[in-house]
Amino acid sequence: MESLLEPTLWALGMALIGTIVFALIGLVSGTDETATIAPLTLLVILLGVPPAGVFAFFMASIAAKHITHAIPTTLLGIPGDTLAAPMLRDAQMLRELGVPHIALRKAISGGVVAAIIAVPLAVFFAWVITPFSDAISAVAPWLFLAAAALIAVLSKGRWAALFALIPFVLIVVGMQNFATGALGKGLSVSFFLGIAIGPLIADLFLASSPIGRKSMMRDAPREFELAADVRTWKGRMPNPVSVLDRTQLSSTAGAAVISSATFVFSPVAMTVLMGEMFAGRIKNGYRRLTTMMSVKNGTTESTYIAETLIPLIAIGLPLSPMAAGPANPLFNAPPIFTIDAETGQTNNLHDLLAPWQFLVIGLAAVLIALAITYPFAMTQAHRAAAWIMKKISHEAIIGAFAGLIAVICLYEGGVIALLVSVTIGLVGGLLNKLFNMHTGVQFMGYYVAVLTVPAITALFA
Repeated sequence: MESLLEPTLWALGMALIGTIVFALIGLVSGTDETATIAPLTLLVILLGVPPAGVFAFFMASIAAKHITHAIPTTLLGIPGDTLAAPMLRDAQMLRELGVPHIALRKAISGGVVAAIIAVPLAVFFAWVITPFSDAISAVAPWLFLAAAALIAVLSKGRWAALFALIPFVLIVVGMQNFATGALGKGLSVSFFLGIAIGPLIADLFLASSPIGRKSMMRDAPREFELAADVRTWKGRMPNPVSVLDRTQLSSTAGAAVISSATFVFSPVAMTVLMGEMFAGRIKNGYRRLTTMMSVKNGTTESTYIAETLIPLIAIGLPLSPMAAGPANPLFNAPPIFTIDAETGQTNNLHDLLAPWQFLVIGLAAVLIALAITYPFAMTQAHRAAAWIMKKISHEAIIGAFAGLIAVICLYEGGVIALLVSVTIGLVGGLLNKLFNMHTGVQFMGYYVAVLTVPAITALFA
């Protein structure tokens, strides 16, 4: 009994911390998941938090952020993060109809329903795949190559993103060899962080150029209209299920089931696809838009949960856009969690937690996050959005994360690691901006460089 008490306390405590931190971060518009969740998860791992606490922190973080990211998206008309962008058009149309509060409540209620469905389903689908894990691990280098190509073609960049993978992979290989020669060891965390903040680094370099600075100039500060605070229920809090009508509830649940089984596709693409599949044919404009909000936000929860749990439980390798992005520290965070580049052997949460622990801890963390963020979003969304816009500096938050990333890079390999991170971030950021080669594609490119390229070299050696 005592052996279970300590990990249980760690899990509950870290789930609470993750919920509070990312419920607040979700209120800040444009806070990309990869650039925020990944570095803080990595920091938690490097600080020595036990596996149960690390996993609970991450699961609570993604569940909380994808509830509160709906607040700026619906009330202010600006996307809370990357996964909120597909909801922006529907939210704006509901704002124009004068019912942004309905858009918010449909979105977060859909998120609650989908998150609760996704955890057990993702564990089940992982259990189905697990018997094939050895065979999958044996061909991991080639799977990463195939997954990188597939994710690139399915991204907005399409063929440009696919072809840009070749020079990007070669740059990673060259810089890894340079780091190995200079430090006597390879780097991984610095590459990961560089990719995560690539768009930010690209913007900083553009701002230092006269031509780039001119393209970023604004005539006046941006203005936002905050929607009114309207409550349409009696009592303290409505049931999330009662907020959705029967069609919206069944559609959100159906989207959660499908997106929990498909873990190799882009979460953004799945969000758009599920919305069109389950709500696109509804003729009534108001019902179509509100159903879109519930289904799409539900899909942001279910895809993030499934794309983390399935590869983590079944394989131990980051074979999904989510696993290669925000969830990457759960797979590879040297020296705590590692993936052997030559053999594909793992030493990460896949090896340290049993499937039943993933189910129990994951579900508990998600429920803690939802129990805190749902009432907060339902009752305090207007006040919180106003406070964030008036009191919180977006630049200060970005600066804080940039400082955290610099410290972690210096910890891994000193100045050389920091220079590698900045360089790979600049290249990746420009590829993102110019060719729509998003960070998920770049993370898969990194694994192609460290796993597939050595396998190809061995074939011709």
